[in-house]
Amino acid sequence: MSRRLRTLAAAIGIAALAWLLFATLERALALAQRFMSLPEGLRWLIGGLLAVVVVAGAGSAVWLLRPRKRRAPVTAPDRASLESRLAALRDSDTGVEELRNELDELDRRRASASLYLAVFGEISTGKSTLIAALVPGSAPVSDVRGGTTRQVTHYEGHTPAGEHWTVADVPGSAEAGGDDRERVAREEALRAHAVLYVCAGDLTRTQATELHWLGDFGKPLVLVVNKADQWTDEEREHLVARLRERSEGIPDAIVLVSAGGEERFTRVLADGSREEVRRTRRTDLGQLPDALRRLIAPGAVALEGQRENAVLASLHERTSEKEVAWRAAEAERIVRRYARRAIVGAMAAVAPGTDLVIQGALAAGLVRALAGLYGVRVTDVEIEGLLRQARLTLRTGTSVVLAVAGNALKAFPGLGTLGGGVLHAFAYALIFDSLGRALAASLAERQALDQTDAGARMRDLLADAGSSRLRQLAELTGEALRDR
Repeated sequence: MSRRLRTLAAAIGIAALAWLLFATLERALALAQRFMSLPEGLRWLIGGLLAVVVVAGAGSAVWLLRPRKRRAPVTAPDRASLESRLAALRDSDTGVEELRNELDELDRRRASASLYLAVFGEISTGKSTLIAALVPGSAPVSDVRGGTTRQVTHYEGHTPAGEHWTVADVPGSAEAGGDDRERVAREEALRAHAVLYVCAGDLTRTQATELHWLGDFGKPLVLVVNKADQWTDEEREHLVARLRERSEGIPDAIVLVSAGGEERFTRVLADGSREEVRRTRRTDLGQLPDALRRLIAPGAVALEGQRENAVLASLHERTSEKEVAWRAAEAERIVRRYARRAIVGAMAAVAPGTDLVIQGALAAGLVRALAGLYGVRVTDVEIEGLLRQARLTLRTGTSVVLAVAGNALKAFPGLGTLGGGVLHAFAYALIFDSLGRALAASLAERQALDQTDAGARMRDLLADAGSSRLRQLAELTGEALRDR
């Protein structure tokens, strides 16, 4: 656009703004004149309402624009209870040695009294180059953890204050197919006393999520924006303001750096030909040394409490995941065991559903076993109430249970021709399997014996028996009858 056109557009814009302001002022004066012509009592009423609206609006604006407090870090359980849970899982052979090793590493780093700094962030943000600038001339040290962190490289050097530290270069996140490497990187970040989170511009959604994750664990951290030499001063100011807004007070500091390293690009020459250029970028750490000095000023001993809380909180989450998986597998074994017993006991039954009371002892045992697995205390009254609801469900759906059982057995030559006893045995397998699965799912979700919820889940399972589930129950029926 030419200078004359830009001047004309600016003049039109200023004229439109002046007209808008004049129209707004004129409208305000007209409203004020009409307001003053109202009766005094009505003026006081409208004025009071307007004052309430203005105060409420101002209060809302202050609340929305207030500086956000840093969220309190997640609270870790005490170590004794965590070790007790790990011991219980070890007895169940669920492979918890990795978690035990994490506790050993926690103790080893505490005993070393060395300060650990992790450089964390997405791939291609210049983490390794930044470490080379922070710990110049250092070589990677051996990994004392015996291969569990092969993708983490440690460098020993000295802090900006001259104290000894170990800097960890961790795998970059957000890499396609790099879930295992990302897990290793996160674990190392939690083991460190402090973290440098490196990005190369405004935060992506994934980066913001990672930053908040570190904040949830209370990690002391500096947000480092690398490759700052590619922006103007005005762009840098805008970027820092944007990062402060998006990071919500989680970083202890936000600094812009140029870590150096080497860049490659293609240059087009005057004759139209192209050449590949390799150029060394200038290193400028800016305010990072000062920010690091403030971050780790308390020292390794003073920061140990935060580090231990983060590690134990992470172990608590990982232990809970293993406990959930173990309980689900154990619940499956319990349900299968009681379904097999029900098959054997059903050979003496006349019809499924209406005579569930004949197998009442088995059903009560199933309920007690599952409740004990999930740590839920149940009374005989609660068990009887659940079984009463189960009998009601089966009375109204006995024909459905028999139809499902009969159709399923047709797919298994030899079973379907053995008569009504096999049909009833398979129906009981379906009944106990549905009751057990429904109860296990309800206990896992609600941590209490909810008769209504378990009954509803049981009805759904009886009405929607998948082909793979029916096949497994038919095979179980065949095995139980052959053994019998």
